[in-house]
Order: sequence, then structure tokens, then C-alpha cells
Amino acid sequence: MGSDAHVVVVGDPALVDVARARIDDLEQRWSRFIASSEVSRLNARSGEWAPVSPDTALLIELAVEAWHLSGGAYDPTLLGAVTRAGYDRSFESLGPAPPPRYSPLAPGADRIELRPGSVRLPPGVGFDPGGIGKGLAADIVVGELLVAGADGVCVNLGGDVRVAGVGPDGEGWTIAVHHPWSDVPLARLGIADGAVATSTTLLRRWESKGTVRHHLIDPQTGRPAETDINFVSVVSGQAWMAEVLAKAVLLHGGPHPFDALGGTAGQGLAVDGRGTVLASPGLHLYLDGVPLRRSLRVPDLSRTVGAA
Repeated sequence: MGSDAHVVVVGDPALVDVARARIDDLEQRWSRFIASSEVSRLNARSGEWAPVSPDTALLIELAVEAWHLSGGAYDPTLLGAVTRAGYDRSFESLGPAPPPRYSPLAPGADRIELRPGSVRLPPGVGFDPGGIGKGLAADIVVGELLVAGADGVCVNLGGDVRVAGVGPDGEGWTIAVHHPWSDVPLARLGIADGAVATSTTLLRRWESKGTVRHHLIDPQTGRPAETDINFVSVVSGQAWMAEVLAKAVLLHGGPHPFDALGGTAGQGLAVDGRGTVLASPGLHLYLDGVPLRRSLRVPDLSRTVGAA
């Protein structure tokens, strides 16, 4: 999934191997960088009904739901725009200055069709699950390990963290939120059963024709988003939902970025380009009385281009 994976199991240590195999399995199904994946085969057959596994059917169903929920801020059919921005291979293979690529693919989340065991993409539309795939994978693995007998599980897939059950100390879980501009955690969130997902424009960055680009595409423009918010972490009940909401908050921008959480019960924190740290009204419930830092020192951003 183009990310590191961290798994903590409280209980039977053999379940760590089960988690590793399941994460591997989901990557083989969902990665757009694997030619034999179900997502790649689905894209190759746009306009036709294509068979999919229950895992992939769930991914696509939730991706369409997320598109509706976010008012289009999350769009799983931006594959063409991502490719045109230069992100046409796994990030570690991208290089510091990949050229833009031609792609005829257009968005079309509203026209995806699902029926039991198969999906049809509209002609000329590509599907890219993006971060929601990592979030959903974390949700699936945590749920399956609990059913298999784990007392508690934490799965972190590239910053999408899902926890449930008891933590290693016999209580809940504490999730540290790290911002690229700080050597110490921005916050420590206490969560018994839920998820934290982070979206940022500061890490997956590259340069194209003298312009710094990143992987978060604004569906309104089809180009890397221009927003005064560079980092968002959201707490929600499920990791796939937290991932969608984090992107929605980032794209919404200031001065009221958390309006994008309206009606979802999600809570979040954000950092803007001046280093100001913002928090939604209910985030304090997860901070155990520890106040957030009010600001971060802004570094020379040119040094972050190409960071992994």
C-alpha cells in the first residue's frame, strides 16, 4: 500500500502473522500499482461489468458512500488527475521530479454501478481507492483479529490507525500524532475503540517543471490542492471514515476547517501554513486534560520536497 505497516496484538502472538498475511492479501487486491490486482483489472475493463471479491465490493461501496458523505471532497475516480500530476507509480519509485503523464481518464463516482459480485465503472473512468483503502484495511484486520481471539489490536497503515480491545497495559490505547515540523508529538489521543487518520500535503511531494506538487488532488480543479491547511488528523469510529474526513477538512481549509466534520461526530486537529495549531470543539475529550501546542515553528519547506 506504499506505506509501512505496524501491528500490535494483545493476546496470541501468532495472530501477528495472520495480520501480516491479511494486509498482504488486501494490497494484492487493491493496489493500483499491481497489474494483477482487482482494482487494476477493474480499471482495464471500465464500461464493462467486472467480477470482484467481497472485500473489493465493500471497498467500492464505501468509496461511493464516502464521496456522498464528503460532498465530493473525497473522489475515488481521480486516477486520471493523479496520473497527470505525475504520480503514476509507487511513491518510492517516483523520483524527485517526475514529468506529468497523459491520461484520458475522467472522474465519475456518481455513475459507478454495483451488483452482487461485480462492479461496472463508467467508460473512461478510473478507480483509485487512495487512503480509504488503507483505512478500510486497518478496520478489516482489527475486526478479524478480535474475532480470532485477540484481546486487543492496533493496526497502523501509513498513519491510518485503528484500535480496539485492551491495550498492552490492560487499558485503552494512546495514539501519538506526529507533525513533520516537530520532533515531539503534536498530541497524544486516548482512544478505547476507534481510529485516527492523518492527511498532509507535506510528505508525498515532488517537483514537476519547477512546481512543487503533492498527492492530494482537489476534485474541483483536478490538480494538487491549494489549501492553507497542511496537516489534519481526525478521530472517528472507523479508520476509513477518519481518512475521508481528514481529507475533507484539509481541502475545506480555513478559517473554519472543521465545518467539514458537520454531522459526523468526528473530531480533529489541523495545522496551517503559519504553524498555527487548530482543534475542533470536542477534541479535548481525547486529550486527557493535556493542552495542545498553539503553534509550530515553520521550517524551510523546500527541504521536504521528495520526502517519503
